[in-house]
Amino acid sequence: MFRIACAALFAILIVLPARPAVAAEAYPQKPVRLVIPFSPGGGTDVLARALSVKLEEALGASVVLDNRPGAGGTLGAGVVARAAPDGYTLLFTSASYTFAPSLYKDLPYDPLKDFKPITIFGSTPNILVVHPSLPVKSLGEFLVLARRRPGEIHYGSGGHGSNIHLTTALFTYMAKINLVHVPYKGGGTAQIAVMSGEIQMLMAGFQSALPFVQSGRMRALAVTTKQRSPALPDLPTIDEAGVPGYDKAAWFALFAPAAVPESIITRLYQAAIKVLKDPDVVKRLAAEGAVAGGNSPAEFDAFVRSEMAAWAKLIREMKL
Repeated sequence: MFRIACAALFAILIVLPARPAVAAEAYPQKPVRLVIPFSPGGGTDVLARALSVKLEEALGASVVLDNRPGAGGTLGAGVVARAAPDGYTLLFTSASYTFAPSLYKDLPYDPLKDFKPITIFGSTPNILVVHPSLPVKSLGEFLVLARRRPGEIHYGSGGHGSNIHLTTALFTYMAKINLVHVPYKGGGTAQIAVMSGEIQMLMAGFQSALPFVQSGRMRALAVTTKQRSPALPDLPTIDEAGVPGYDKAAWFALFAPAAVPESIITRLYQAAIKVLKDPDVVKRLAAEGAVAGGNSPAEFDAFVRSEMAAWAKLIREMKL
């Protein structure tokens, strides 16, 4: 009897270590919540919605989008930082993640300790657009007008600390012009404001702005990246059109709470890569001027740290 009992106990001990692996392999077993820390209609939201269907297919589970705008993306990030680290609450955010620590003294999270970067889904230029009534047809003409009328031209953003705010602030700093910042609750709202003439200028999200640029409701003057966009090849860059050295892309990426198991991080990364290799996604991103991402979690982590350091330096120089 003693031998039989020992054999049974040994068999149980052999089986037990395999249980966590089986649980990890079963992920996901319920819908995954994707928190977007910006309001609907902005560049981050538009891209998240475009990718979510393919992400559902890759994961084999529903993806529920949850917009939590406020404080330049930090409120939504705080929601994810406090969520259960089980892989069912994720953050889909923008480059604002890397400069928020230099703008806000009391963040509700530590961007380096409370999150695990998974991958960048894509990067894209913003488009510097103006209301059609503004008497300029090129960036050079805009700069002349802005210098002649300091403090009279208003630009919009998705809120203090948003990607649009910081990239425009950097533009005004490098161009040595004085524009008035008008923060809105999201990039989509700011875009409506420039189309209505409430403000005169906006560094609009490429995906959301492109249809309105093509229809003439907004006039595009330049893109924010060092290279022209294949989607608008005739549109110059800010660098070549009057502000040498300016180069800022908008990027969109996936993060998870820091304590999420590595097996789930790997599963999410594999799903992201599957999405980014989908021909429909590749075609969609290219048509909207975006470059597909796909860097590894380790590569993305190194990128986040370098961007945080670079923005900290710029924010000190700009006295923001």
